[in-house]
Amino acid sequence: METIQSRAGQGRVADAPSGHWVYRLLPRAAWPYAQLARWDRFGWQLLLWPCWWSAALAALAYPRPGDPLVTLLPSPWTLLLFLVGAIAMRGAGCTYNDIVDQRIDSAVERTRSRPLPSGQVSRGRAWLFLVVQALAGLVVLLQFNDFAIPLGICSLAVVAVYPFMKRFTNWPQLVLGLAFSWGALMGWAEEFADIDPPAILLYAGSILWVIGYDTIYAHQDKEDDALVGVKSTARLFGGQTKSWLAAFYGGALMLFALAFSSAEVPVPAMAGLVAAGIHTARQIIALDIDDPVQCLKLFRSNGTVGWLIFAGLLGGGLWTALKPLV
Repeated sequence: METIQSRAGQGRVADAPSGHWVYRLLPRAAWPYAQLARWDRFGWQLLLWPCWWSAALAALAYPRPGDPLVTLLPSPWTLLLFLVGAIAMRGAGCTYNDIVDQRIDSAVERTRSRPLPSGQVSRGRAWLFLVVQALAGLVVLLQFNDFAIPLGICSLAVVAVYPFMKRFTNWPQLVLGLAFSWGALMGWAEEFADIDPPAILLYAGSILWVIGYDTIYAHQDKEDDALVGVKSTARLFGGQTKSWLAAFYGGALMLFALAFSSAEVPVPAMAGLVAAGIHTARQIIALDIDDPVQCLKLFRSNGTVGWLIFAGLLGGGLWTALKPLV
């Protein structure tokens, strides 16, 4: 289904992949809501990864000889809760962002096909859908411990202000990083009912990672953003973007390594960081900031970064459990 959505009729959003399951399996009446929640996109994974990293780091932290493997790996139940919560809260956040940015989205080529500016859903129905998604996220949050629940609620303050930041600062990606990285605190909080240095270092590193990949993403819209007065790190950095990305990605990996070291995880877990470093370096080398299609492709490739770091932590758990046997 290749038709791009507009006020003339339904279709897919301009930057959503064609042939997505949303358009193949869902009834047309559900399409605008799936688009508000970005079910036809990849981004929920980027919200999920800090959560899963944190859960895996907490499980592997401070290992002792003889610890069984099951205690060195994150709980599948915890991972499932984070998965459902990431989809629900990313959807709620995107819906809120679309409500706030309806006027801006109407003026930007890539976003004017979204359901609100294209007239496929009313603001009232969008608000109602936002509430439903937020309630789903609340149900997930209430499964966590008494320390993690209020910590999770605190993230809503950052989520609430994020859509307005692009109007006032060249650093909206920093605020996005604060919001999208919150899960780096949550996994640790669920395991230890506290926030310790490894979690803080993981959170700080994730913020830098988010700034990096969202700067790449923002280069898709920089011309339209300049016309409507939207600010971004892509516009701020311009031709110096690659140098900034090297600093952000490099800083993120160093902070991740410090988090791992502070949690006393085994050295083999660092292999995931090495692989992630190679991957992010390739992103920087390949980047053409004036090619929107390539920018979107490189942005999406950060899902691989998430997998590499998570796999390294799982590998560290396996190493710790099996080492006494070899």
